Amino acid sequence: MLSYILQNWTLILILAAFSIALRYTAFLDAVTIRRMYTLIVGIFLLSIVVYLEFLFVDRGTGREARVILMAIRYSATPFIIAQVICTLIKKQHWALFLPAVVLTAVDVISIFTGVVFRVDASGVFSRGPLGMLPFVVAGLYCFLLLFFLFRRCNRQAMEIIPIVFLCVALLSGLLFPFVFGKAYAYIFCTTIAVALFVYYEFQILQLTKKDSLTGLLNRHAFYADLAKSPEDLSAVVSIDMNGLKPINDNEGHAAGDEALSALARCFQRALKRRQFAYRVGGDEFVILCRRCSHDELLQLVERIRQNVAETPYTCSIGYGEAAGGARTPDEMLKESDEMMYAEKARHYAAAGIDRRKR
Repeated sequence: MLSYILQNWTLILILAAFSIALRYTAFLDAVTIRRMYTLIVGIFLLSIVVYLEFLFVDRGTGREARVILMAIRYSATPFIIAQVICTLIKKQHWALFLPAVVLTAVDVISIFTGVVFRVDASGVFSRGPLGMLPFVVAGLYCFLLLFFLFRRCNRQAMEIIPIVFLCVALLSGLLFPFVFGKAYAYIFCTTIAVALFVYYEFQILQLTKKDSLTGLLNRHAFYADLAKSPEDLSAVVSIDMNGLKPINDNEGHAAGDEALSALARCFQRALKRRQFAYRVGGDEFVILCRRCSHDELLQLVERIRQNVAETPYTCSIGYGEAAGGARTPDEMLKESDEMMYAEKARHYAAAGIDRRKR
């Protein structure tokens, strides 16, 4: 026990700090916190498996136990990365774990057949015909994690940097064993724990710029970015949801929150490079376009309309352009607001609705 603690003291401290931070966090929902604790426990148990496996290696004994522990280690890594995806990217289908389950079955079979790995009578390890399968499956999960995180981020450095950091740390678990051998296995769990804890800390820092409900950038970030590099700002898009008040009054505020989140997802999917979305009020959104042409602006608006048309909700949109630098950011914002409010008035007039009641 003392030998394990000394060898894994850094990991133990990181996991303890992570657990304490989660205990007092206020911005994560209960489900995410439970999943984080599951990850912490999983990483801790895997570190015990790794310690025991290489303890047998160093002593040159326990061939049968080594094979079993190896099967657990190879199977646990994809499960941990899949759990990371479920924790950071919510509402994942159970089928996400299917490749990890299949790999586990193959690893169990390998205990008796050596199809993935084997340890001969003299204690020498070798890979079987499917020896690369655990790394392929873990690599697949790393790719999925990277894909999901990039798809939902705001394409700003404050979000891209922690995503890259997390994925580099996880990918090192696939590449470094071939470079450093068993020496890396000792620090694999610590690497994952550090990566997750750093990503968690970055998430906390992002709270100063992100809207907690929709995940878009918030009002504070909007005004800071509006004043930043005004010469690069080519257009401002104003968006306002139609009919939020009746949803809140008739279906409850939870339904209203879901409506706002659904619209935010539509806007996020429509964004391209140098286009950034903000929630600046209850049902008010703004998109800043930097170094975008007139055609790119119109294409953005059209993508938003198409995405929103796939939902039960509607919104009004307006935009203002820099006109070759002739307009200031405030003038663009005023123009986009005027266009948006004119479209909103036409929407309510066509529906025969008194806007003062909406």
